[in-house]
Amino acid sequence: MLKIINVTFLTAYCSLIFWLSSQSSIPAPMLFTHQDKLIHLGAYFIMGILAWRFFYDYFDKPKTVAILSLCFCSLYGVSDEWHQYYVPGRETDVLDWMADTLGASIALAAIQLGKKRVSDGRQAS
Repeated sequence: MLKIINVTFLTAYCSLIFWLSSQSSIPAPMLFTHQDKLIHLGAYFIMGILAWRFFYDYFDKPKTVAILSLCFCSLYGVSDEWHQYYVPGRETDVLDWMADTLGASIALAAIQLGKKRVSDGRQAS
């Protein structure tokens, strides 16, 4: 049942990003320069968590799960930028892709550090 939930959340989230990328413009007030990079980072931080949960269902080595999750998120980011090239009013930006990959990387690093802390805490007991 958990596998179905994880694949559903990841698929739904990727679909949301695809839908948002299909819009000619997204009505969000620009409060500061490069705000869009922070939005990309946050969106792919969430995707990194969802991807990790999905891949953890099928692989038991945390390093493998992290690498697969990062590759998935980064490649999805590339495909998202390529998709936006064909959407009127949108543009492709390599810095957006870099922010996507960085957001997923931060999420995956946080997961790895959290798991290490938990296992270290159990060993100390």
